[in-house]
Amino acid sequence: MITDLFSIAYRNLRRRKLRTFLTLLGIVIGVSAVVALISVGQGMQMGINDMFEGIGADMLIITPGGGVETGVTPVSSGISASKLYKHDVDVVNSVSGIEHAFGMISDIAKVEFRGQVRYLMIFGVPTDKESKEMSEGINLFKIEQGRRLDAGDQYKAVVAGVVARDFFDKEIEIGDKLLINDVEFRVVGIQKKSGSPIHDRMVAIPSDTARELFDKPEEVSTIFAKVKEGVSPSEVAEKVERAMRDDHNVDEGEEDFTVESAEQMISSLNTILAAVQAVLIGIAAISLLVGGIGIMNTMYTSVVEQTSNIGLMKAIGARNHDIMLLFLLEAGIVGLIGGVIGVSIGIVLGKIVEAAAVGFGIDIFKAAVTPELVIGALLFSFIIGTVSGLFPARRAAKMNPVDAMRYR
Repeated sequence: MITDLFSIAYRNLRRRKLRTFLTLLGIVIGVSAVVALISVGQGMQMGINDMFEGIGADMLIITPGGGVETGVTPVSSGISASKLYKHDVDVVNSVSGIEHAFGMISDIAKVEFRGQVRYLMIFGVPTDKESKEMSEGINLFKIEQGRRLDAGDQYKAVVAGVVARDFFDKEIEIGDKLLINDVEFRVVGIQKKSGSPIHDRMVAIPSDTARELFDKPEEVSTIFAKVKEGVSPSEVAEKVERAMRDDHNVDEGEEDFTVESAEQMISSLNTILAAVQAVLIGIAAISLLVGGIGIMNTMYTSVVEQTSNIGLMKAIGARNHDIMLLFLLEAGIVGLIGGVIGVSIGIVLGKIVEAAAVGFGIDIFKAAVTPELVIGALLFSFIIGTVSGLFPARRAAKMNPVDAMRYR
């Protein structure tokens, strides 16, 4: 019986091809928008999680300015009135539970290579043994070719892989020379791509040279601190906050700095992303509602058109629930077909966004298409269609067979 009803529902839809197509559009637009937004949102979350996990769960990042800062991107001194200094690194190193801490200085500078000029983020990185060993465990600073900056290096540079390959007409290689603010530096290393837009567009030079170049003898932009093994990063973060509050002579809640662990940053960013994604999906879901109303309207029209057929079916033994099931199947098929098309378009849109982002060097924009997303979208579109057809189906089921057969 179900097979017969399904066959009748399918034939009814084929007879009204144009109307069915127009009814599908609302569902297709809604599902494709939701799938594209969810896939990109999930992909971004995965990319951000991978990036922060690469920093290490035992790492703390201290930036100038209270509240939410730029996290691992050591450029917050450029957007905050407050500053951190070498003395703050000493304070962090004095806290129990901290294995080692080091500070980085950063600023934007003119970088010239073979006559071409670009303005890039310059990181001044420490070259002492402990800091080098600590930075080796941070994926943001992995070396692909050449070597790291060593103690004693002065006018040497490590260039991000994206900068080396894509920012100038000719690729930068080990041994090439750059002019940074008109000062000559020799390239000794090429950095691996990290997925962080800031760190993939940087040039690293020794911190002492950077302080001289930018005339910032004491300032640091970001402090990285490694927590000792077996100690809770969150507990140590609280100790660091207390020590820095005492040193800066500020009360709790009035801090001119931010201390966060990688886990805290992941949680904060995921919360923000989830909120933004929920708003966007809510907006996209409006088109699904419109699509559902379109299905309901089409099904009411279908019931009117098939009134005499409904009467005939009841006259030969069809029961109320058979009639109702027929129209629910018809509405559900419309929703499911719209869902299949919408999922396909949504996946394509997500991949287009991913390709465009990668073209701009932003690797965290990825479309994560999971089986759960596809199955969920298809089920949801089928349910939307079925629910939208519920009232028209009930109307059809309640028809008096004699009156229905007389209808013209």
